[in-house]
Amino acid sequence: DQGCQYTSERFVSDLKANGIVQSMSRKGSCWDNAVVERFFRSLKSEWIGEQEYGSHEQAQRDITGYIADFYNYRRIHSAANNLPPVRYENSNY
Repeated sequence: DQGCQYTSERFVSDLKANGIVQSMSRKGSCWDNAVVERFFRSLKSEWIGEQEYGSHEQAQRDITGYIADFYNYRRIHSAANNLPPVRYENSNY
């Protein structure tokens, strides 16, 4: 997404000031980020939904739990032969 909120001079300079290197897809090439976009879609639709977090720390704990437990160990993935990623990686496929 190359929206103005991500390309504005203030945003870009704040990133640089904090040692963050910005990365975004090429203009007009939505497939560059498809894997990450699909992950965030799953995170939002399967886990967060309409939930509101009381703090950054609460959100961080919850989302880390989603990734470390549910997404990697329990959620089946069609691209991984309908296995969770960890089981797929440890199998002989």
